[in-house]
Amino acid sequence: MALATKLIGYDTSEPDAVLEAAGFVKGWLEARGIEAADDEIRGLPVLRAEVGPSGAPTVVLHGHVDVVPGLPGQFDPRIEGDRLYGRGAYDMKGALAAMLLTTAAMRDQDRVRVRLGIVGDEESEEAAERGSDHLVDSGFLGDFAITGEPTDLQIGVEAKGVLALRLHVGGVAAHGATPWLGDNAVLKAHDVFRSIESLPFARQSSELFDRPSINLGRILGGDALNKVPDRCAIDVDIRYLPQQDPATVLEQVHGIPEVEVQTLFSRPPAVVDRNSPYVRALRDAAVEHHDGEPMSVGRDGASDAVSFLRVGVPAVEFGPVGAGHHGPQEWVSVSSLNAYRQTLDTFLRSLGDGVDG
Repeated sequence: MALATKLIGYDTSEPDAVLEAAGFVKGWLEARGIEAADDEIRGLPVLRAEVGPSGAPTVVLHGHVDVVPGLPGQFDPRIEGDRLYGRGAYDMKGALAAMLLTTAAMRDQDRVRVRLGIVGDEESEEAAERGSDHLVDSGFLGDFAITGEPTDLQIGVEAKGVLALRLHVGGVAAHGATPWLGDNAVLKAHDVFRSIESLPFARQSSELFDRPSINLGRILGGDALNKVPDRCAIDVDIRYLPQQDPATVLEQVHGIPEVEVQTLFSRPPAVVDRNSPYVRALRDAAVEHHDGEPMSVGRDGASDAVSFLRVGVPAVEFGPVGAGHHGPQEWVSVSSLNAYRQTLDTFLRSLGDGVDG
C-alpha cells in the first residue's frame, strides 16, 4: 500500500511527472538488485526489467504509470477504511505497485521468468509509436502477458475496440440576436451525436457486453458569443464490440447526412482464447478470491493487451477491485491489492510445475 500511495502522489497526467515517476520506479527496482533498462518513445518512458532464469516459462507483467488529468487533491492519496483514494489508484497504479512487489519477490526463484514492462503513454490518443507496441517490437515477449487494468480480480478475456472520430458539421451564421435567421452548427452537431447513438451497430450486444460505448468527448464550435455558429466539430469515442467490424461502424456513421467524418484514432479489440493453458492457470489462482467464475468479464475500455495479441502472445487484463477510474472519486480496495499480489504469486509459482497444453 505504501508503494501504491507513493505512485499516486505523482501527477502523471503531465509528461515531466511521468518521467519523474518512471525514474522512481527504476530506482526502486535497482535498490532491490533488479536491473531496469529505460527507453523513450515520443519523449515518454518505457521501462523493462526481468528476473528468473532464461529458458523457463516466461510471463510479462505489463502496466502503465500515466493517468488522465485529475481534480485538485486527487494526487494527495488518502485512505478511508479499505479504500485508497487518488487518481490512478484503480487505473492502474495500485496494480502496478503490486506487480513491482511481485517481481521483486520472484527475483531469487529459478522456475519462471518474469518480465516487467511499464509504459508512460497508455492513456494517450496517439495512434502510432505507442509504448506497448515499442515493447513488443523490441522483442520484450513471453509465453503469456498480464496487463494490470482494473477488472475487480476477474480475468478480462475480451476488450472493446476503439474508433475515435471527429465529425465536422456546417451551419449558417447569423446575429446572435436573431438566431432564427441562421442554422446553428453546434445544435446540429448534437443532433448528429444522437443519430450515432441510434445507428444499428449501437443496438447490438454480445455475451460479455450489453452494448457498444459511445461518448461525446469534445465540442469545438462557435467563435463569438453574439454569433450563430456556422461550424462545429465533435469528437466521438466509439468502443465497438469484439465481433463488430469497424469498417461497418464507420460506414454507418458516414451515412449520416451533411457530416464530414475524420478518423482520429483506432485500436482493435482484444480477444484471448479462454482455453489457453496460461489463462486456465491464472483462473485457478484467481478462483480462491471469488464466489463465482473469475473468467467472465469483458473490458469496456481499450486494451494494450492487443500489442501482445497481434504477435501471437496470449494476453489478458487482470487487476484489483475498485471503482471510479477517470472520475472524481477513484479508489482501489487495499485488501484486494493483497489478494491481487497473492494471485500473481500463486500463478507464477504454479508455472514451475509445467503448463498443460
